[in-house]
Amino acid sequence: MATDAVAQLADSLAKTQVTEGELSYKGQGRKFDNAQSVEEMVKEIQEFKGLQALRLEGNTYGVEAAQAIAKALETKSEFKYCYWSDMFTGRLRSEIPPALNSLGAALMTAGARLTVLDLSDNAFGPDGVKGIEKLLKSTACHTLQELRLNNCGMGIGGGKILAAALTECYKQSSAQGTPLGLKVFIAGRNRLENDGATALAQAFQLMGSLEEVHVPQNGINHPGVTALATAMQHNPQLRVLNLNDNTFTKKGAIAMAQALKHLRSVQVINFGDCLVRSEGAIAIAEAVTEGLPILKELNLSFGEITGEAALLVAQSVEGKATLEKLDLNGNCLGEEGCDALREVMDGLNMGDLLGSLSDDEGEPEDDDEDDEEEEDDYEEDDDVEEEDSSVNQVSSPPSVPRPPDAASFLCFPSPDKLLKLGTKRALLFEQQVDVADAGKTAEAFLKISSVYNEEDEDVKSAKNSWFSSALYYCSPRVSPSLCLIQSEDKVKPVRVVPGHLQALEYVVRQDYFPQDHIAVLEAFIHIQALESCSSARNILKSTLEQVRPEN
Repeated sequence: MATDAVAQLADSLAKTQVTEGELSYKGQGRKFDNAQSVEEMVKEIQEFKGLQALRLEGNTYGVEAAQAIAKALETKSEFKYCYWSDMFTGRLRSEIPPALNSLGAALMTAGARLTVLDLSDNAFGPDGVKGIEKLLKSTACHTLQELRLNNCGMGIGGGKILAAALTECYKQSSAQGTPLGLKVFIAGRNRLENDGATALAQAFQLMGSLEEVHVPQNGINHPGVTALATAMQHNPQLRVLNLNDNTFTKKGAIAMAQALKHLRSVQVINFGDCLVRSEGAIAIAEAVTEGLPILKELNLSFGEITGEAALLVAQSVEGKATLEKLDLNGNCLGEEGCDALREVMDGLNMGDLLGSLSDDEGEPEDDDEDDEEEEDDYEEDDDVEEEDSSVNQVSSPPSVPRPPDAASFLCFPSPDKLLKLGTKRALLFEQQVDVADAGKTAEAFLKISSVYNEEDEDVKSAKNSWFSSALYYCSPRVSPSLCLIQSEDKVKPVRVVPGHLQALEYVVRQDYFPQDHIAVLEAFIHIQALESCSSARNILKSTLEQVRPEN
């Protein structure tokens, strides 16, 4: 069959040498448990002269398999590029640190000088960061230019360990006369929050070499945003700044705007879903007007920006000859505000650079503006309380921990928050989410499954208790939300992560999963959106074949 031929060709291409010095096993969806299972791979690595890059992503490796591969790498002194994302699907979390330790130790033994280290989509948590801590501090990383740790679940603790390791690497490399010059840092979806972001900001400020920073969806609020803003001022070559889906509010946005005034090389700014609000947008517009001469993209979508502020943003891009896109979708302009914005952009001969406004929220009600002011006042009160507590630590009564809150989890999902909801978590979710509303239930399903982790039995059981009561209602909308199906409904697409597919793999094996949806999932399991989760996808595919009803 044609599909079999395509699959064989894809497997063949995945294994072949793509560029000079590269050996690739990318996306084969294979499970390597022990040394015997990787004998052929080890032989190919050993025989490959001048090996510079190894692609292991899209398979799953046990400790013994990783140790065998590591042994083969010990003689590869020319090695530079580690493409090792999505390589632990289905493994216990305890397996990952020793596997990473052995691979890192091999690179140090070989005397390798790394340029790229990509461990994205491995969900290894803080312990995984400990597994690469020695490598990051070693001479092997003195030459590192790109560090990619997207969707690794590092948390605050992992963020602090990573920051300390990068700081130590910089100090040691500087002492040898070749300071670490990291250019690209990617760590989206890691639950870094304020403390993790602040720790990393200190390392960024010290290095001063960054050109791209991507930290979207990390639960960072204005204190963390402000720390990052300060750090960015010390990285004059910064070209891309992506903090999408964190929470700036006015204070964070103003701090970031001040930082932008010190930067001349920025080309892409992504502050979408960051709640910059009108005052923050005005401050950013001022920074754009005064500088950023080679700006290409400015994303301030879904930020509760009103019409007047949006017009100032539009006016700020006048004369930006390199501009390719201005995104102000999902704000609070209203129909007249949208028309006025289009008119301004047309007047600047930039009408075709304005993104869609189809998701505009409409003009805010007076109550909404009052709520915004109250929230900003609340932020200031928090700052005062923090200052007071730092001065009067002895006399102040201890703070009372906030009770578990399902709503808080659904805003910023994390395994820790899920577990803290306790044994009644399923009930709390049912109270928070109307399971009769397919759209809302699908959204909750995606958020809960985003922190799904095969290695953590506690987290797995915490999620599974709610899935059974919700799935019947949400399953018609799960696929379109995962970008598997083009739906006529307005479903905001989400980035697919392994947890989504791992959760689906669990639920399709349950009696409550509608049998008629198996064929739907099988039909769309090969789409491009799932390529970054190839191991989880292949496991789901295998399960679907097992549970498929007989004709």
